[in-house]
Amino acid sequence: NFIMQALRGDDITLYGDGSQTRSFCYVDDLIDGMLGMMQTPDEITGPVNLGNPTEFTMRELAEQILVLTNSRSNIIEHALPADDPRQRQPDLTLAKQLLGWTPRIALKQGLEKTIGYFAQRV
Repeated sequence: NFIMQALRGDDITLYGDGSQTRSFCYVDDLIDGMLGMMQTPDEITGPVNLGNPTEFTMRELAEQILVLTNSRSNIIEHALPADDPRQRQPDLTLAKQLLGWTPRIALKQGLEKTIGYFAQRV
């Protein structure tokens, strides 16, 4: 949503002050992990977390998107929903041990690819 808002020049909607953290995983990494899981022996069962252990604040994400899109959008804060978690970060221990899997795409690289995709569709 941040990307589309920035590409259209709309205000970027940030819930709370943006200090809550998230870990972002690019779709290619996720697919690689899922394919790896499908190729494991039947005795290996889940759950096996896939994702990215590197955390960013939501404000950092919004600011990075503004830079990468050259957008003049403003970041507007709205009330944080009561059930919004302060942190989301997957434990990738099993993915590393069982699949030899770790994410390869850094946030900036993933954002550049995603922005390129959506920029053609705005």
